[in-house]
Amino acid sequence: MAKFTYKMQNILDIKYKLETQAKTSFSIAAANLNREEEKLVELNLRKRGYENEARKLVADKLDFQAIKVNRAAIENMKGAIRSQTLAVQVAQRNLESARKHLQEVMTERKTHEKLKEKAFDEFKKEIEKDESKVVDELVSFTHNHAENE
Repeated sequence: MAKFTYKMQNILDIKYKLETQAKTSFSIAAANLNREEEKLVELNLRKRGYENEARKLVADKLDFQAIKVNRAAIENMKGAIRSQTLAVQVAQRNLESARKHLQEVMTERKTHEKLKEKAFDEFKKEIEKDESKVVDELVSFTHNHAENE
């Protein structure tokens, strides 16, 4: 019996590899986004801690030097939070880009799989047609041979 070979199997194999790479890129981008979001949460917690310390400094005996240092720390935290917010937004855009790329690669792979499936179905039909022809010839031969005897 004839063996089915898909002529574009090497392209399909490349599509599988590209999909694996895209999945890896997507997972790296997702991990990066998680890291950036965790940093932002940590910075917000530190800022709240400085703000609580500021309330305590104002409530106790006034130490202007400590209050000044604390306010500078709060302003530094605000700047760091703004920077980290931008880093989170960049990570979100990178994740979205990786998701779109993964989606495109998966679509291409699925298209090639459908083409392979279609080629296999056509191959099966051709084999069935050939088998039917052979059976018809055998029946004709047997019938003609039986009449001759």
